[in-house]
Amino acid sequence: MDFHPSQLPIAQSFEIEDERKAPDLAAQMVQLGFATQKGAFRVIMTKEQKSAKKIGFTIMNELNFGLRKTKQERDVRYWIYSHDTDHYAMVLISSKVMQELGF
Repeated sequence: MDFHPSQLPIAQSFEIEDERKAPDLAAQMVQLGFATQKGAFRVIMTKEQKSAKKIGFTIMNELNFGLRKTKQERDVRYWIYSHDTDHYAMVLISSKVMQELGF
């Protein structure tokens, strides 16, 4: 990998502290049109490891389900990195959009 995920252009950023809100967040990404964005989605989440794993897992599952349900392309690339001392960040982007951006 020649770049850090934080260098991708961000179309929209979300902050989530509770895994119960993750399905709504994924549904919002699907509604916005995952492959039609000109950048990535960034999700800022807690650095508490158990909760962060649940949030990431739920977002990916709900996102794939929502994309399949709406017959959108499900070719999603994602990275998780340490955003700051208290938060992880998850960056999600369509492979097609990533290719168009030259990454």
